[in-house]
Amino acid sequence: MPPPCRDNGPVHRSKERPVDRSITPSPSPPVSPPPGTSHGSSDFLQLNVGDAPVGGRADWLAQELRRAVADGRLPVGSRLPATRTLAADLHVSRGVVTEAYRRLTEDGQLAGRGRSGTIVVAAPVSAAPVTAAPTTMGTTPVDHQSLDHHHQPPRTPHPPTPFAAPPGPEIFDELRTAPARVDLAPGLLDLAAFPRAAWLRAERAVLTDLPSAGFGYGDPRGTPALRRAVANWLARNRGIRADPDEVLIVAGTAQALGLIADVLHRDGVPEIAVEDPGSLGARQHLRYWRMATPPIPVDDDGIRVDALRASGARAVLVTPAHQFPTGVVLGGARRRELMRWAADGGLIVEDDYDAEHRYDRAPVRALRSLLPEQVCYAGSVSKLLAPALRVGWLLPPPKYREALTDAKRFADLGNAALPQLVLARLMESGELERLLRLLRRRHRRRRDAMIAAVRAHLPGARVHGAAAGLHLTVTFGPEGYRGSDTDLAAAALTHGVKVHPLSWHAQRPSPPGLVLGYAARTPDEITQGVAVIGEVLRSG
Repeated sequence: MPPPCRDNGPVHRSKERPVDRSITPSPSPPVSPPPGTSHGSSDFLQLNVGDAPVGGRADWLAQELRRAVADGRLPVGSRLPATRTLAADLHVSRGVVTEAYRRLTEDGQLAGRGRSGTIVVAAPVSAAPVTAAPTTMGTTPVDHQSLDHHHQPPRTPHPPTPFAAPPGPEIFDELRTAPARVDLAPGLLDLAAFPRAAWLRAERAVLTDLPSAGFGYGDPRGTPALRRAVANWLARNRGIRADPDEVLIVAGTAQALGLIADVLHRDGVPEIAVEDPGSLGARQHLRYWRMATPPIPVDDDGIRVDALRASGARAVLVTPAHQFPTGVVLGGARRRELMRWAADGGLIVEDDYDAEHRYDRAPVRALRSLLPEQVCYAGSVSKLLAPALRVGWLLPPPKYREALTDAKRFADLGNAALPQLVLARLMESGELERLLRLLRRRHRRRRDAMIAAVRAHLPGARVHGAAAGLHLTVTFGPEGYRGSDTDLAAAALTHGVKVHPLSWHAQRPSPPGLVLGYAARTPDEITQGVAVIGEVLRSG
């Protein structure tokens, strides 16, 4: 994985993985050991460099640090010794310590905090092996620490929550709080990569320049600075030409869907067709706002426009750049067919939720760039910076621009202005592009680790949507797995691994599968998690 951005990065950076400084020349030579000693040691974690293999000191030190974070000797918030100090204690080159710190920083476990030093920011998860096979895929949570090879885990006929019943409105809250050693749920991103230092610099600059009037009520459409920055961002990154006055700032895609549903319902549109499989969360939001969600099948070219026409729906929600959850891209012929459907009076709601994250293919232009009169475009920073910011944007078609602005006004009088102004500075300064380049490199490595783990531990599983995004989907053929994917997800959670069953995101019958997120986990954690799923499959 690549080094983090300079705002919370390690002490040392390099595009390529540095070689172990213990066997190559270093600008900082090792400190000579005291007379009568052959190896250095440190009170810190009782480290003894004599335990390190020849030529593998950086590997050894990184592993010792990982073990200490995992077992609680280095809890989150702990400060590590300065690299010079620890190198002197161990009588090794400073490069050995710098390299070990760098590896854990790339894993998301450490972060540089300037004068505060290098801090533990996240504890790794380590999946315990599946020690016994349950009689059914659903079992109660097991304390793996108390198990040995001679004891069977307790068995019950019902899967644990949140898989005990069909998913309701609270399902994502339940899953989010369910304990797990390895969280591979989709929709998560590496929150440790948030550019804290850049955000603080931008915030200080905003507060320094902001006149007193800027603390009052503002335009419900959003601050002019952020609407201008979003228009520029979309032009650079998504091929969309839009005037800042066309941009409506909202509290994430969730609010965007609520505003759209409310306005369409008032206009006599009682339903928004959705992709099937498609996002359970999006479907829940639309239904909350009294919209029916007729399912339209998705194939290898995206949404089936012939089925959309047959449904009679006047509006459709699509994820054309990276369909959720299958990951397919809306094909060229299918795009033209969908635009012809829209030209006949249909409305396309384009959810561009993670289009910036792509690895092995060229960028795909947004539908909004091709048909602005019939596309309501939605995007956000939730998959780029952090969901906690609650900042997104809408580009409504002219027909609904005024109505959506009114809906936003009466919903909350507009988003908080200060975060908008800070985000605008990050966008216009190039910080967001720099972060995106970092994340693409990091996510590619994690994606590759997940694909390798699936090949090694889930033979026969088919991988979908790996060329872009923050997740991939695996499906199982008749010979691979014939059971319920909900029971499979329940059993995985019992053994400490959190995933989504594909059936959660489908309204019609579908083959069993799992939706697996990789952006928030290290390659080691990803490998461990997929290995546990493989053990569960074999034991079932």
